[in-house]
Amino acid sequence: MSKQFKRTLITSALPYANGPVHIGHLAGVYVPADIYARYLRLKGEETLFVGGSDEHGIPITIRARKEGVTPQDIVDRYHELIKKSFEEFGISFDIYSRTTSDIHRKTASEMFLKIYENGGFQEIESEQYYDEEAGQFLADRYITGTCPHCSNQRAYGDQCEQCGTSLSPNELIDPKSALSGSVPVMRKTKHWYLPLNEHEAWLRQWILEDHKEWKSNVYGQCKSWLDLGLQPRAVSRDLDWGIPVPLKGAEGKVLYVWFDAPIGYISNTKELLPDDWEKWWKEKETKLVHFIGKDNIVFHCIVFPAMLKAEGSYILPENVPANEFLNLENDKISTSRNWAVWLHEYLEEFPGKQDVLRYVLTANAPETKDNDFTWKDFQARNNNELVAVLGNFINRALVLTQKYFDNRVPASDQLTDYDRATIAECQQVKQAVEYNLENYHFREAQKEAMNLARIGNKYLADSEPWKTAKTDMARTATILNLSLQIVANLAIVCEPFLPFSAKKIYSFLLAEKFDWEKLGSFDLLPAGHQLGTAELLFEKIEDEAIARQVEKLHATREANEQESYQAKPIKEKILFDDFSKLDIRVGTVLECEKVPKADKLLRFLLDDGIGKRTILSGIAAHYPNPGELVGKQVCFIANLEPRKLRGILSEGMILSAENADGSLSLIEPSKAVLPGSQIC
Repeated sequence: MSKQFKRTLITSALPYANGPVHIGHLAGVYVPADIYARYLRLKGEETLFVGGSDEHGIPITIRARKEGVTPQDIVDRYHELIKKSFEEFGISFDIYSRTTSDIHRKTASEMFLKIYENGGFQEIESEQYYDEEAGQFLADRYITGTCPHCSNQRAYGDQCEQCGTSLSPNELIDPKSALSGSVPVMRKTKHWYLPLNEHEAWLRQWILEDHKEWKSNVYGQCKSWLDLGLQPRAVSRDLDWGIPVPLKGAEGKVLYVWFDAPIGYISNTKELLPDDWEKWWKEKETKLVHFIGKDNIVFHCIVFPAMLKAEGSYILPENVPANEFLNLENDKISTSRNWAVWLHEYLEEFPGKQDVLRYVLTANAPETKDNDFTWKDFQARNNNELVAVLGNFINRALVLTQKYFDNRVPASDQLTDYDRATIAECQQVKQAVEYNLENYHFREAQKEAMNLARIGNKYLADSEPWKTAKTDMARTATILNLSLQIVANLAIVCEPFLPFSAKKIYSFLLAEKFDWEKLGSFDLLPAGHQLGTAELLFEKIEDEAIARQVEKLHATREANEQESYQAKPIKEKILFDDFSKLDIRVGTVLECEKVPKADKLLRFLLDDGIGKRTILSGIAAHYPNPGELVGKQVCFIANLEPRKLRGILSEGMILSAENADGSLSLIEPSKAVLPGSQIC
């Protein structure tokens, strides 16, 4: 038997305030959380939806250092940008606050002290990297070196972003401080740890036995961690940006961001409801649901519950419906590489199309596995589904009513068996949508909601009111009455998924908002009800708009490749005598053409200062118009043993340089020299 609750508290992962929000955040966390909150409110359930910016942690200090500003400057800028973007996109938070607020500082400090007083921490002394020039301990991200797995010379102490491997600072080859560039030393420091191992028994029972209904990806990741055995985790670190550890002798130490951030859910609730917050966090009749991405599963299912349990007075989450990751054009979304579709830019470049993105992200939600967002799919779903199915049905029903019944809802006459079957099919939508929403299957829920428009389209196409209007207006009135009732039902069912479109539908109908319980009713619009002006609900997105977005990503990819380019390692050293054996000269190109039936080869005829020589080079793909090379001067090795290729004797090797993108460029002297000139 399912548990009964009086209210639902919804939290969504706190985005780092070191950059804007992108579509990966939206698909994984904020759109499903908003759908769920809107659905519960429509049902009339007591609901609170809490969000906010995570404003502490190393990524923010790194960004500030790069820009030459303070961490507070960074979080002020991005908090406002994120908050505004969410508002414009329709994410319906009851509060969206921040972890640099006074109330959060107080709440986090009080929780630390309560756990400390309960004997819930361990004090552990360990050795960590210390920068003697900068005079501070180094967080993992402030240590750089060579990755032991892929030889990337710019790997961080926690991860190599080139190969994606998680690292510890001790694994780096030739570690250096990112602050001063000096070689760090190991130095002892003391920190407070949450002994997760002491919570393992009850966590194992609570998760693995009491919450088998959790999504398989969530349950599986938790089980994996528990089976490996939990270890104490530091709740403090040596840093000057964060909430100070509220103990004597803890100067220069702050609360670790993983400990500080989830307390933001509580402090933001306090900020909104200073006199009534405890019922949301301490009464068992409250259902607590965390919406997060898969990288936060362990923190919300194991670590944060352990913190709440150690404090002693808080409820635990009832569900944590984490999603997997959304990729972009077959590549992992990355803030540092600017490989993303940023929400604030989307809102500027596609004004009024919030619901299009909401729809596509929900239809392609990474609920059970990583999924991919492509601009072509975005265009196809808009044009083939939102325009051709949902918008088309609503427009046809309204335009036909305007044409035949002066824009007023006609009275229904006798129903046919097909009418009754259509009504029954529509009424099944409510149960299907509810089942999927209450089990956090948002992709399927939206699909079921869209079925209502598909049913309506089929009904209009089959019933053909434009034909019955010629002979039977009573039948036409019934068809359009039923169609308009479906439109009204669409206004209800679309509201959680497409809130801006639902509002437009209500304006078309000149109707007040209906409660969720009315979904499936076919008396929503009384006969004679005046309708508003019909407009297109969605518009087609043309190829040009998509091409601009694809080109924008292409430019980003090229910029990333140039920025991350590293030259290949130097080959083994050779003796000077070996090098001096090479005879490298300059030749003038007399002829250049593709070798027949050899896609890669070009045949060069050179004036080498002594005579003419033929050299074959595999650079045809990089010079599609080889005739343009005639008259240019190139560098070549003159004393290679000749060899036959495709039946042609090649007398040397033409030199070219390989760019980061794999393209080849011929090596040319900077000014003209005589053919045969030697390169020293």
